[in-house]
Order: sequence, then structure tokens, then C-alpha cells
Amino acid sequence: MTLPIIIVLCALMLFAYFFDITSARTKIPPVILLFAMGWAANQAASFLDLDIPDLTTVLPFLGTIGLVLIVLEGALELDFDTSKLSFVGKTVLIAIIPVIVISLSLAYAIQFFADVAFKSALLNAIPFAIISSAIAIPSVQNLRAVNREFVTYESSVSDIFGVLLFNFLLEKKIMNAKTLGLFFGEIVMILIVTFFATIMLAFLLSRIKHPVKFAPIILMIVLIFAVSELYHLPALIFILLFGLFIGNLNQLKQSVFVKKLHTKSFKKEIKKFKELTMELTFLIRTLFFLVFGFLIETNELINTETLIWSVSITAGIFLLRALILKIFKINLLPLMFISPRGLVTILLYLSVPLTMSIPIINDSLIIQVIIFTSLAMMLGMLTSKPKKDKEESKSNEAGPQNQSLSNG
Repeated sequence: MTLPIIIVLCALMLFAYFFDITSARTKIPPVILLFAMGWAANQAASFLDLDIPDLTTVLPFLGTIGLVLIVLEGALELDFDTSKLSFVGKTVLIAIIPVIVISLSLAYAIQFFADVAFKSALLNAIPFAIISSAIAIPSVQNLRAVNREFVTYESSVSDIFGVLLFNFLLEKKIMNAKTLGLFFGEIVMILIVTFFATIMLAFLLSRIKHPVKFAPIILMIVLIFAVSELYHLPALIFILLFGLFIGNLNQLKQSVFVKKLHTKSFKKEIKKFKELTMELTFLIRTLFFLVFGFLIETNELINTETLIWSVSITAGIFLLRALILKIFKINLLPLMFISPRGLVTILLYLSVPLTMSIPIINDSLIIQVIIFTSLAMMLGMLTSKPKKDKEESKSNEAGPQNQSLSNG
């Protein structure tokens, strides 16, 4: 039984790679095809009466590792300097406002129709408010650099803020000044951890001469993340800031410590580290969505009882997004449609305690919202124009202050 599973898994992963490299032309988000392949594999296994091990417990593990690698990969790709402060500030606001508005609005609707405590309603609503960087970032590689950068910042901040808000509600039983003080204390603590951990990891990355050097670094990153999460610290902040630091050493040449690191050989090592991170991210992300697709039941997919909720939530997401982009004077196409739900939505949904679960918020609703928002993103990608290399290079030479968030 082991060999057939290996053969099928390798074949599915190779198909996923093909979808990934052709998505720029087909404009179909790979996640939709991964869901379809996972679901088809489940149907085939049922038809052939194959004994497949329970994969339910694998999903949170793959999702957590995937989240760390996806945020790290996105952060490594970001170029940051003082001239982009306005751009980054605007993007952070655009990421945070919808999380708050959608969470509160949906929570009130859930409380009204399900007659539950507001805290339980809010905890169940937050997963729907978070943009999935796992889907958004890989799907926009064919857009202009400024739009790719916007999506990377926005989806990463949405992930981090949404997880922070969810964990805060989950851990704090009483909301008062003391709990808020503890929350901000946790943020300060993770910033201190980030400072020392980043220096240590950068130093090790520049000094390890052993042929195997990147795997231990990634393992230490995951270890620091896991330990921080264990002590209820917002660990995704560490991942984002570490990636930004390593990816932007050229912007920090004035620092005495960075001067020692900023050598030609170290820059080559950083490039290799980025490449390995991308490879690992692809593998874990693909496995996660294949497993999730495999676990989808057909009756959950076509559940008409949740259809009104899923359509309403999806419509609300994009109407609010259009309004916010208009307020911040950003062209709607194609960015209005790039607001998928996915990995973090699933992870947080699975993290809701049974005592606080609500019948309205079920597997069918999660699956339908993920699929609807992914289909909407596909529509948005169809409205975008392929990036042109000449325009791209001129835009980069002109500087970020002369770039605009516009079509493609």
C-alpha cells in the first residue's frame, strides 16, 4: 500500500507544479485545482475501496508549518526603505480595517441568528476576515511589481493581525485594561525576542561552513516560532521582521553589525536561502491544499443550507474591499478581487474550542467561502494585463514614489 500512495502523491505534486508554472497564462489560481485534485483523489480512493489513513490530524501541522514558510517567503521578497513608509503605512491600514469591520459585522449577524454570546460569535467570525497569503502571494506573480508588493504586505499583515486578534480573544477570558496591558507586553516581548533571534540567526547564516546550513536555520526559525506561540507571544511578527531584515541588508549598510555581514559571499548565501525557502513553501503549501481537498466531502461542497451565508459573506468581503480601495484612492482592478480566504481561515476555524463552536459556522461554510473568494480572484486575474519587462524596469528606476497601484 505504501508504494501506490507514494506514486499518487508524487504524481499529484508534479501536476501541482505544472499548475503553478502555467497559472500566469491560465489565470486559474492553483489552489482551486489543488482542491479539485485532492477531492478527485478521495473519490478514486472510495471507488477503489482503498484504505487511506486518517489525514485530519495532519492538516493543522501542515498549515502551521506552511504559514511560517509563506510569511517568511513573502517577507524575504519585500524591498523596504524609508521612501516606502507611506506606501507601507497605507497597505497596513488597508489590511487591518477589513479584519476589524468584517469580524464585528459578521459577529453581530451570527449573534442575532444563532443566539450565542458575542465573544463566541466574534471568535467564529475572525477566520472569515483574514486574507490568505498562502493563496494570494503565489497567485499574483504575473502582476506588476508594485501590485505584487502590495498584496504581499497586505496579506501578510492580515494574517498576523487576524491571528493576533483571534489568539487574544481565545486566551483572555476577561476584557479589561489589565488584559490589554498584558497583550501589549507580549508584543514588546516578541520584539525583543525578534531582535536577539534575528542577530543570532543572521550570524549563524554567515558563519556556518558545513554543507548543510540552511536546514538548521529553518528548523531554528520554526522552533522559535513554536516556543513563542507556546507562551502566547505573537510569533508571526518575528517571522515577518526576520524576513524583512535578511532580505534588506543592503538598506542597513550603515550598521556596524550589518557591515560585517554584507559581503558578496553572504549575499550569495541569502539568495540560496531564499530559493530553498521558496522550494519548501511550495511543497508544504501544495500538500496542505491537496490534503484539505482530499478531506472535502461532496455533501459539504454542495450544502444549500450554508449557501446564503457563504454568498453573503463573500459579497460583503468584496463590497467592503471596493469601498476601502476607493477611499484610499487605489485603482480597483485587479486588486479588488484579490482577497482570498484559505490556509489561516482553516487553521483558525479548527482552533475554535468545541465549547464555543456554532452550528452555523461549519465545514461547508468554510469550504464554500474559500472556493467563492478563490473564483473571484480568478476573475480579477483575468482583468489584469500581463506585466511588461520594459515598463517594469522603468518603474523600478523611477522609484517607488512614482509607482501607482493600477491594472496588473
